[in-house]
Amino acid sequence: MWGLVPLFWPLLKPAGAVEILAHRMVWSLGIVGVALLVMRRWAWAGELLRSPRRLGLVTIAAAVITVNWGVYIWAVNSGHVVEASLGYFINPLVTIAMGVLLLKERLRTAQWAAVGIGALAVVVLTVGYGRPPWVSLCLAFSFATYGLVKKKVNLGGIESLAAETAVQFLPALAYLLWLGAHGGSTFASHGFGHAALLAAAGLVTALPLVCFGAAAIRVPLSTLGLLQYLTPVFQFLLGILYFHEEMPPERWAGFVLVWAALVLLTWDALRTARRSAVALRARTARERAAVSGGATTTAATAVAEREAERSPRP
Repeated sequence: MWGLVPLFWPLLKPAGAVEILAHRMVWSLGIVGVALLVMRRWAWAGELLRSPRRLGLVTIAAAVITVNWGVYIWAVNSGHVVEASLGYFINPLVTIAMGVLLLKERLRTAQWAAVGIGALAVVVLTVGYGRPPWVSLCLAFSFATYGLVKKKVNLGGIESLAAETAVQFLPALAYLLWLGAHGGSTFASHGFGHAALLAAAGLVTALPLVCFGAAAIRVPLSTLGLLQYLTPVFQFLLGILYFHEEMPPERWAGFVLVWAALVLLTWDALRTARRSAVALRARTARERAAVSGGATTTAATAVAEREAERSPRP
């Protein structure tokens, strides 16, 4: 869903990026509010209000995702779809690095190599653009921070989004009212279709973020980062094939480095998952042998342990 979002934001012109952002905040709260009413899930709100620490984290998450949303909308509607996609290609590497620095997660050699290649890619792209890829870096660091904070808050997907949009709601509504009072709003002046599309920004926002919020509290941060690079693949292809953005050789070089880092991460993840599965089977066999003491189970244990020893180590 996130990968196809660049097709949606241009439909909201002539609304500017800030107006679209404000509508996105307001209507997102409406969507998740209806969902919570249907499911009758409100007990979490009282618990959150009684926890100043978690409430503060929700406020930080709301602020960080506001920056991410605003930069992304501006980038897409200003012809920087490819650079925006680069931000989400870099994001898994930034997420993994933050997992090490802030959560003390331990990286394997291949993961360290991937992060190093990603840093080299940023240097190459800086030379190619003649400036640091600010849009990409802003999107990568803001979304990585958002994932980290959501992991600390430990709320369900819908509940987390509801709390964040509740923080955003009043400032966004105040801006829209101010914009309308000064004749700058497009919501009521460009027909019903335009107004409906602005309202649909809430649905476009809510569905993928609910999925992300549910995942953020269930999987390790490094795994979350690995999965996220599916999104920029679609964004990159749209930027090249649909929006026809330029890709000079130096930019291709930077992207190839990023992709090489992601391939390395994928290979390492598959290898590690296989070894973990083998180790789990060996441990299960040992436990069964301890309980039953049977010869057949003991033989199965020996086979599983030999297989584990032959598996490549991370």
